[in-house]
Amino acid sequence: MGAPFRFERAAWRNGLTRVAGVDEAGRGPLAGPVVAAAVVLPPWTALKGVDDSKRLEPEEREELYGAITARATAWAVGVINPATIDRINILEATRLAMRAALAALGVKPELLLTDFVELREVECPQRNLVRGDQRSATVAAASIVAKVTRDRMMEEADRTFPEYGFRRHKGYATDEHRWALEKHGPCALHRRTFAGVLELMQGELFPRHGAEI
Repeated sequence: MGAPFRFERAAWRNGLTRVAGVDEAGRGPLAGPVVAAAVVLPPWTALKGVDDSKRLEPEEREELYGAITARATAWAVGVINPATIDRINILEATRLAMRAALAALGVKPELLLTDFVELREVECPQRNLVRGDQRSATVAAASIVAKVTRDRMMEEADRTFPEYGFRRHKGYATDEHRWALEKHGPCALHRRTFAGVLELMQGELFPRHGAEI
């Protein structure tokens, strides 16, 4: 069925044509960046199958990514690296990624819809929706763009660090990933303040290695 356009239609009826959905991917993993996307869809658009990216299969996300980016009035992503995540914490890094995506949009939104995260220092009105990626099609579209972008980045990272299996688990704390961490130690993509990485480093079970990028 997909996420509805309820909030968007209310805004469009009130003459707000630039409604930006904003969402992120990658808050929970032990490795890799956090990626946010901002998407503005044309008023009264319809995109069949757009839903919370976590409820879609990879093939569905890829197909919808193409449809969203082709039909959007504007779209952009913001990427925050692991070192910055460690320095300012994951919530602030998420907000920073979202603001970066908005800054790169090229159009000025009249209304923001987010998946609950409040964006400070953003001038236009915003609605921070609980389960926004399931209740707003524009937020769901942003979640798909963010997820596909991040997955592609982690698949690329697998070429540089094949020993961790990033292509398969995208940096999440799977058994395979934990085993690789215990065997090889963290690389430059690992978040050193996250549980599962921090404990191993504090226990000095392995040396730090990998070039910083």
